[in-house]
Amino acid sequence: MEQQLLPQTVSGHQNDAVEDDDDAPTLSLEALEALKEFLTEQSHSLNDTAAETAPALISEDWRMSQFWYDHHTAQTLAQEVLTLRKSDSTRVACVACPSLYAYLKNIDSDVSVQLLEYDTRFEQYGSDFTFYDYNQPQDLPLELKHGFDIVVADPPYLSQECLEKVTKTVSFLARPEKPYLLLLTGEVQKERAAELMGLHPCGFRPRHSSKLGNEFRLFTSYDPETRLGGWDN
Repeated sequence: MEQQLLPQTVSGHQNDAVEDDDDAPTLSLEALEALKEFLTEQSHSLNDTAAETAPALISEDWRMSQFWYDHHTAQTLAQEVLTLRKSDSTRVACVACPSLYAYLKNIDSDVSVQLLEYDTRFEQYGSDFTFYDYNQPQDLPLELKHGFDIVVADPPYLSQECLEKVTKTVSFLARPEKPYLLLLTGEVQKERAAELMGLHPCGFRPRHSSKLGNEFRLFTSYDPETRLGGWDN
């Protein structure tokens, strides 16, 4: 289509234009092949980088209120968890946030992280998976009790009942002494998050791949200082 828009003559100087084109610099066949090889390598490099930073995720099932974080949110949360991780023995629990689990493992395959999730499709993660129904908040293996230094929870629903039950789960999982707690839920839960778990909202605003109407917030039990936008006063 673009070629059809070129004028056939410009004030009768068509031949001059052709002659000017003949004088334009051209690449040798060897140079063209080298350029093609370079561009191919660059393309592969970009694809490899994308694969490293964005792990493959199981598709969302909205019937189970599944909405995955967008790449920036998941990457930011994963980096925060890894910053809090003091040693190889640090244990992380992801309660109903499978995309965060995937990003953590993608960045550092050696991180000790347990996914508690209702969706049995995630059984593919083997021993890292524990079936979890928030309606039975403490119906969990005893070996998980008070076994985690970092607990990240994303309740599937924005109801008070759901948050209260997930709070019991977090209490079951977290170590008694100064655990790091992170909660991702709606802005509407701000007062309940403070009342039930003593959490404060951060300046960082989580976002999802599916554009949701509710405003989501990240709440923490510790002051992230310059990270995550700090505590939002």
